[in-house]
Amino acid sequence: MIKIINLHKSFGPQKVLRGVNLEIPKGKITFIMGRSGTGKSVLLKHIIGLMEPDEGQIIVDGQDITKMSAKELLKIRKRFGMLFQEGALFDSMTVGENVAFPLYEHTKLSEKEIWQRVREKLAQVDLLGAIDKMPSELSGGMKKRAALARALALEPEIVLFDEPTTGLDPVMQLNIGFLIKKTQQQHKLTCVVISHDIIVARATADRIAFLHEGVIIAQGSPEEIARFPHPFVQEFWQTLELGSKEVGHEERPFEPGT
Repeated sequence: MIKIINLHKSFGPQKVLRGVNLEIPKGKITFIMGRSGTGKSVLLKHIIGLMEPDEGQIIVDGQDITKMSAKELLKIRKRFGMLFQEGALFDSMTVGENVAFPLYEHTKLSEKEIWQRVREKLAQVDLLGAIDKMPSELSGGMKKRAALARALALEPEIVLFDEPTTGLDPVMQLNIGFLIKKTQQQHKLTCVVISHDIIVARATADRIAFLHEGVIIAQGSPEEIARFPHPFVQEFWQTLELGSKEVGHEERPFEPGT
């Protein structure tokens, strides 16, 4: 679905991406992992066309978006949904209005059709009862689910998640991970998740890629990554083993209302 070829990006003298090569398969959940500040979010912004690379290609479903005009980019972005790190809900709008916003902006649906879809998307993330609440009235987990409903409003083929479990307790982190998996399976989405949460990645990902010092040093299934010999990857996996003793990594049922 997405193929990144020899991607480079610098900010002044700082080289952030130094030749990233990565394939993201269609209809799967791919986690891009690495330490904080290594360029994961920069890579995500390139995938959706918010940044232009210094060098390299980004092929989305056979089309190189680095060569597209602004009008062509806008069209292809409608195939994407995005869940930002802090949710990025509009504080002055209710939950329902937040989900409706992209539908008013980018579709010609009638008022009735828009609100029918809003209720449908909120129901999918077990948040229909919060349709008239303000973001300030929601817990951290509820805000993430509201943001996911908004990301799904335009019925995208690809959904990008920027640190979706940041700021949540360990149990809620796993619940959000399982919600991502449930949503992906229900809609056959291609999902790209930026994260440093190895426990959630192991429970959720179909594939994991590690970004380190500006390049992808490993990619494969969670089982393949667990056996990968690079010391940086093994350091992350040891964190998994330590963390799993404290919170467990067995699949837990999603808990509505949290």
